[in-house]
Amino acid sequence: MVDHFSSSSSSSMIMVVGLLVVLAQLKGSSSTHLSTDFYKKSCPKVFSIVKSVVKSAIREEKRMGASLLRLHFHDCFVQGCDASILLDDTSTFKGEKTAGGNNNSVRGYEVIDHIKLRVEEACPGIVSCTDIVAIAARDSVALLGGPKWKVPVGRRDSKTASLEAANSGVLPSPASNLTTLIQKFKDQGLSPTDLVALSGTPPARSVEDVV
Repeated sequence: MVDHFSSSSSSSMIMVVGLLVVLAQLKGSSSTHLSTDFYKKSCPKVFSIVKSVVKSAIREEKRMGASLLRLHFHDCFVQGCDASILLDDTSTFKGEKTAGGNNNSVRGYEVIDHIKLRVEEACPGIVSCTDIVAIAARDSVALLGGPKWKVPVGRRDSKTASLEAANSGVLPSPASNLTTLIQKFKDQGLSPTDLVALSGTPPARSVEDVV
């Protein structure tokens, strides 16, 4: 049950950032090929699998819900929602995991790996990591008492990542003040109005736990 996971502070925080993530997600994706029933025939159990793993992860550690949402948030802020944040360094590029706004800060990679493993067992080579991250973020919001929205799926994963792009200043830091946050959200097409909702959440908690 959703109520099992809810608390007043986490619900308030999750609802606010849930809105911001949805807006960032829409900005970073082309909607022409996306559909909520993209996997209806090819992988009909994907949504239930993701929810099951996320639910278990939050039951084990409630903070993981915010972490999964934050992971999606940081992925979308760098070159759009493409799962590039999940890529490890290779001989040809340095990934985003070690960027200043992500290193020793963004968590939840192991939960996404677990979901991917389960999904691959059900329908190999069908569902993108990008969609898994987006669905997991939505389920985290809902399970913690926030709103639930339909997730258009059908995105493809990026095959490369850019440490330079992630370190370009696009990612907000946990230490960012309100002025800095407003500017960074503005750079992503998000207005100060989106941040007004933060008035119901303690600012320090909002920035530290989510951004």
